[in-house]
Amino acid sequence: MNIGIKKTDTHEGVTVKALLDSGTTGVFMDKRLAAEQGFKLQKLKRSLVAKNMDGTYNSRKAITH
Repeated sequence: MNIGIKKTDTHEGVTVKALLDSGTTGVFMDKRLAAEQGFKLQKLKRSLVAKNMDGTYNSRKAITH
C-alpha cells in the first residue's frame, strides 16, 4: 500500500510503500528507507527492543534512532 509521510524537520511529504499493522505498539521505519528518503535520524536516549509477532527478538537488534 502507498502511504504519505512527512518529515518533521522540513515538513516535506514523501510517498512510500508500507505494510500497516494495526496491532503494533509503535510506528517504525527501516533505517535504509530513512536514509534513501533523506530523513534526519535522531539518536534515542534509550534504545528500543523490537520483537516479532511470535515474541522472538527481531534480527535487526534494537532501535537506536
